[in-house]
Amino acid sequence: QVQLVESGGGLVQAGGSLRLSCSASGRTFSSHAMGWFRQPPGKERQFVAAINWSGSRTYYADSVKGRFTISRDNAKNTVFLQMDSLKPEDTAVYYCAARQGVVDYREYDYWGQGTQVTVSS
Repeated sequence: QVQLVESGGGLVQAGGSLRLSCSASGRTFSSHAMGWFRQPPGKERQFVAAINWSGSRTYYADSVKGRFTISRDNAKNTVFLQMDSLKPEDTAVYYCAARQGVVDYREYDYWGQGTQVTVSS
């Protein structure tokens, strides 16, 4: 069982940066692939980024590639999403997710409660 808690969301102007954190409970965090997803207002949840268990491989949606960076610290059971050059269309509730095994773009076993990110123009 893995419990996930996101933090770091907020209101930022276009062009600004935010760093999201996701703290995980459980001793098996390092064996889980981690992902970030987002759900904009009135839209379905979207894949944003993912990272494998060791941090050696990362994956990004085309819409955030070159602007967002996912990373993890297994010693601290934490995964991060550094978001730079933010745009109003990045406004969404951002969710952290975990799954055992390899990275997936949709199917995850555990989800956090989400953190709101709002980018003003």
